[in-house]
Amino acid sequence: MEQLNYRYTARARAKGERDAALVGVVASGNLEVLVERVLSGTDCEVEIRTAAVGFGDVWQAVVSDFVERRQPGGLKLSINDGGARPDMVALRLAQAVRAIEGDGQ
Repeated sequence: MEQLNYRYTARARAKGERDAALVGVVASGNLEVLVERVLSGTDCEVEIRTAAVGFGDVWQAVVSDFVERRQPGGLKLSINDGGARPDMVALRLAQAVRAIEGDGQ
């Protein structure tokens, strides 16, 4: 099991007022993302727990792209990975931010 931690400064604070949201399910080829509005300003933190050891560079690339696209300032994202591919990771991260922002609700 590998644990990866990344910290970023986003250009903007995430929209919405929800305190937390959970998306996805840990199962073969998937992951779950818990997103919490617990950080100040534009700080963003991403914690990843994965059994797929040695893919830190891939995780960092996917997460960095996500932060640049979604601007998740003020959010802490906790990821429990069950072997998801990078495209699934990007999808779940986007869903998590949409959920905490309250889009479509």
